[in-house]
Amino acid sequence: MDETVAEYIRRTVLKIPKDEIKMMLQKWGFLSEAQLQTLNFQQIKDNISQEIVQLCEENSADIKQAAVLDIIYNHIYQNKRMWSVYQMKKSGEELEYFDITDFKKKFKRRLRSALKNVTITFKEYEDNAIWIRVAWGTPHKKPNQYKPSYVVYHSQTPYVFISSSVLKSTLPLLCQALIVASNYHDIREMELRSHSLNSLKDIVFKRYSQNFQTCTPKPLQGGNVEPENADIRIVEENRSEKERIHRLNQEVFGSGPLPQLEFAQYRLETMFKSDPKLDVLDKKEPFRCLVKFSSPHLLESLKSLAPAGMADAPLSPLLTCIPHKARNYFKIREKKGLYPESFVSP
Repeated sequence: MDETVAEYIRRTVLKIPKDEIKMMLQKWGFLSEAQLQTLNFQQIKDNISQEIVQLCEENSADIKQAAVLDIIYNHIYQNKRMWSVYQMKKSGEELEYFDITDFKKKFKRRLRSALKNVTITFKEYEDNAIWIRVAWGTPHKKPNQYKPSYVVYHSQTPYVFISSSVLKSTLPLLCQALIVASNYHDIREMELRSHSLNSLKDIVFKRYSQNFQTCTPKPLQGGNVEPENADIRIVEENRSEKERIHRLNQEVFGSGPLPQLEFAQYRLETMFKSDPKLDVLDKKEPFRCLVKFSSPHLLESLKSLAPAGMADAPLSPLLTCIPHKARNYFKIREKKGLYPESFVSP
């Protein structure tokens, strides 16, 4: 076994929590059950990793087998990476039979026609998700296994989730290989990013939908105690306002947990309105700007604006439309008002 492969396996094992090493090795399936029985998982991780490397040498492990172990680790700890959503588009609405073997063949051929030194590894999961790991090299250097790109593609959908390496120049190659392999003709970044891959899937696959039906407000528990001498009318007005905000927030955001979105961006296009007599605007051109939102938990942050008194309730559709607009990325063409034209790259 190559020394670089041995070192990569060792480092991958060291990333895994000690009490999960055996479970991940079983999922990997490269070592036999008899070999696993010889391992002492009670010793320090460095010693465990050395023993695992020795067993892998007996099985003549190569970089592809090592890459599969890395995929398994990243699948379980997918929140350690930052994910971006991309949407692909066909020229028509025709549905085609998806052939995973053909997809892999086209993806490899397209990528390797542009760059010879790459390591490409696939792993399929039960939810029709294909995980692709690409380690990038250069014409004169072997692939760097420590800075790979990850792609999660759900067959029969136009959505792709990418966690890219630090090499930005590799992203166009990756996108080209994806559209060729999946028989699409266009791909765009939706400008939605998060460490929570499942939250991004909830949004684009419509597993999360905002609740726009009126719900009966529940009495708010706790809160500030009103002074004994407070005007009863002011107390009642404050209570009614809190209940109104609570009700409107539930109508817009629902009462369940929200997807953990961390970044959203769209272009804004609107017309200025002014008194014709003042003649402030010589040209009837729209005002355009790029609006960016970022937060550790963007939707929860938006939900908290009204209760915190930082925005009026209900919130502007500019804020509450983000998950809805994301699901209709290629279809959005708003014509008037302060609404986003589309989620697009700058």
